[in-house]
Amino acid sequence: MRAIVKAASLVLMPHGRVEIFRCSSRLLAENPLHDPAEREVGVYLPPSYDAEPARRFPTVLFLPGYTGTGLQLLNRSAWSVPLDRRLDALMTAGRAAEAIVILPDCFTRYGGSQYVDSPAIGRYQSYLADELIPLVDGRYRTLPRKEARAVVGKSSGGYGALVMGMMRPEVFGAVGSHAGDSAFDLSYQKEFGRTLITLEKRGGIPGFLAWFDAQPMKSGAAIEVMSNLCCAAAWSPRASGPYGYGEGFDLPFNPLTGALLPETWSRWLAWDPVRMLDDRKNLDALGKLRALFLDAGVADEYNIQLGTRQLAAKLSAAGIAYVHEEFEGGHMNTQFRYDRSFEVLTRALATD
Repeated sequence: MRAIVKAASLVLMPHGRVEIFRCSSRLLAENPLHDPAEREVGVYLPPSYDAEPARRFPTVLFLPGYTGTGLQLLNRSAWSVPLDRRLDALMTAGRAAEAIVILPDCFTRYGGSQYVDSPAIGRYQSYLADELIPLVDGRYRTLPRKEARAVVGKSSGGYGALVMGMMRPEVFGAVGSHAGDSAFDLSYQKEFGRTLITLEKRGGIPGFLAWFDAQPMKSGAAIEVMSNLCCAAAWSPRASGPYGYGEGFDLPFNPLTGALLPETWSRWLAWDPVRMLDDRKNLDALGKLRALFLDAGVADEYNIQLGTRQLAAKLSAAGIAYVHEEFEGGHMNTQFRYDRSFEVLTRALATD
């Protein structure tokens, strides 16, 4: 007897697509580190973008963590769901509202920018808020107003999202921070001794930079030192250069003893989101958001869960609404948490 085999019908789920374009930035031109002013930008277009050509969509700016770029979020790797497929699943299931997602590149010679404007790095906050967002609004069918726009990120990107929410309330109406840098006394300060010893061993900042460039593989310990240099360039730049040679910023500790230098350390703390919330203007900016999402792993290696709790306490004391969650895990390999921020943020954004 012949077996009769029926072909199963193949059901294709709707999915979005990614476009990549180059942005030549006027604001990044002639930056002090001579980093490229032309950057690749990824744009995720949601499942209905092509099917509904008259429809406009809210926008989410996604800021990657230190050493990362937006396009890295699309990498295909083992046991990890790339961001575009994660967004497809969220949006087709209705867990998140459909949105255009912008994936920028703010990598620098120091590994990042902390997404601020600094004379020792460049004008990265202004690049994002004043150049890239308007450019995307002009190229794609966005809803070009703050009520339909969110910014979210992980680690340094989460920090950048928080600071953007406070300093650029005219641009963003919702903010999400996954383990965003905060409580610098609990996170960064513990690294200073190791950074000092490494710099001493490598002949100071210029010697370290030359040695770092020559390494075919960058170790975690070396990247930690570079991270401290990046933060100094972002938060304690000097009034005059020369920039780009390790001379354009001040480290917050004594180069011999490691003791904190109060004047420089206070400049860092002025950029700590926990301290920034002592400014009523910053509180008011976050209080006007349509949604504010915070999370961190309970085993975060940089104590970010503690800084996030401090942020939550200050927000509660001010009567500001927010979503704060903790989860089992540390600082790394937490991409699954993006599901939650996109659920919260996209549902809060205007859709018309």
